[in-house]
Amino acid sequence: MNFQYSRYGLTGGEKRLQRFLEALPGACSWAILIGMLGLSFWKPVWAAVVVIAFHLYWLLRLLFMTLFLVLSYIRLSIERETDWMGLIRALEAPESEIPSDPNGGRGQTFKRRIARALHQQELRRARRLTGPLPRLGEIIHLVIFPVAREREEIYAQGVESLLEQGIPLRQILVVLAVEERSSAEVQAGAARLARRYRDRFLSFEVVVHPDGLPGEARVKGANATTAARWAADHLRDRGIPFEKVILSCLDADTVLSPQYMACLTYQFMICPDRTRASFQPIPVYHNNIWEVPGFARVLDVGSSFFQLVEATNPEKLVTFSSHSMSFKALTEVGFWPVDMISDDSAIFWKSFIFYEGEYRVVAMYVTVSMDVAASRSWRGTAVNVYRQKRRWAWGVENLPVVMRAFLKKSRIPLCAKIRHGAKLWEGHLAWATWPFLVAIIGWLPAFFVGREFSNSVLSYSAPRVTWTIFHLASMSLAITICLSVALLPRAAVKRPLLKKAWHLLEWLLVPVISILFSAIPALDAQTRLALGRRMEFWVTEKRRIL
Repeated sequence: MNFQYSRYGLTGGEKRLQRFLEALPGACSWAILIGMLGLSFWKPVWAAVVVIAFHLYWLLRLLFMTLFLVLSYIRLSIERETDWMGLIRALEAPESEIPSDPNGGRGQTFKRRIARALHQQELRRARRLTGPLPRLGEIIHLVIFPVAREREEIYAQGVESLLEQGIPLRQILVVLAVEERSSAEVQAGAARLARRYRDRFLSFEVVVHPDGLPGEARVKGANATTAARWAADHLRDRGIPFEKVILSCLDADTVLSPQYMACLTYQFMICPDRTRASFQPIPVYHNNIWEVPGFARVLDVGSSFFQLVEATNPEKLVTFSSHSMSFKALTEVGFWPVDMISDDSAIFWKSFIFYEGEYRVVAMYVTVSMDVAASRSWRGTAVNVYRQKRRWAWGVENLPVVMRAFLKKSRIPLCAKIRHGAKLWEGHLAWATWPFLVAIIGWLPAFFVGREFSNSVLSYSAPRVTWTIFHLASMSLAITICLSVALLPRAAVKRPLLKKAWHLLEWLLVPVISILFSAIPALDAQTRLALGRRMEFWVTEKRRIL
């Protein structure tokens, strides 16, 4: 049964269902917050019981996430020692195994030995499950950089990172997808960069996305779709089969780590259903991390940590920001939605629904670096960060479309619907409500209790339970702070150790930061969706000291 991944063009009951589902996340978030405020005032004893139960649940989730954050960070650290090109050569060997080490592992680091053991298992499994593997020389990488108003120096750094990937450059097709409404300076910069690098790659082209096409909104997905359609014609003309093409759609400020393309190629080769999979790296925001105010730094380090935790649960993993996928899958599902802001997650849901649950995301323990939203002033940076997080939270627009599809698509397994639907639903509710509940509302019942409550067992127990929970939570915060210092790059400033020490203190602002730049933007986005106040794509200002 065909399903159009869009809120537009609906009629009758389906249109009413769409509006109901759009209003539901915002209504539930506001009901939780207002209900807990009212309960704290009218029935503080009941509110205290609810708060304690919530804090216990929150603590368990926090400890769970901290454990998997540590495990994921260890895996990322281990994979830095991986020779991905060596693994690819091993795949192409007749035995499809990593050659044995004549020294028995002597002289290798512990991390390299662990990485070797992990990938020996993967290679054996690939040989058993995937059938004939594509060869390195057959695979083409299509890299699209959507550009709206970014200056040349922003995406030039990403293009230059392609030169360091280790795979043959003649197997990389680069496309700058430039908006027609971009300024003359932006378009001239794109053309200048194309002339500079055209002879280095298979091809390097600038594709202009016409403004105001019917059925399109001013969103990145529409721009990228125009570029991908051009690339499809270009690849057909060259006789290159789409199933051998890996698409990487990268934000304009994305800088790839030197191992990215080799890791992606290897993961694509060993993936059993490689044409029905996306490949998600770990996003970090290191391009200008030391040039922004502390609140922005803490917030985006937290975003990277969230993606590290998500990588440990591939069954529920959804694409985010810069990622890669089979070009065959992209063309079969009809490219990105051209009327939705959240194109990075929408393309996963569109593919998952199109293939009726037979689509997944493969986690890659390799990083891509991007910019923290910044401006010329502290206040301007705060505004940019808020607007960026609100745009991320606008991913809630996927929820009503996905839920409609789950109701309509009977062939998607029920367990997959429950698993993904529950995560999508809980994630957006938690985003908009948990910071308020933990930092503010959770403390209100104590202010409204009467004298009769002060002599009760609950009055004696509640503060002690709450403080015990927060002491345990502080252990989790301490671990997170240590990992943040380990993950951040060396500060290109005088006294880098002092800079990192100051970063430790910045984490004390987490309760305020999580409300101002996480919960409120999420609540803002959900309220706009509930009221039918559609957002348009807002291009994050990119500002670096170069």
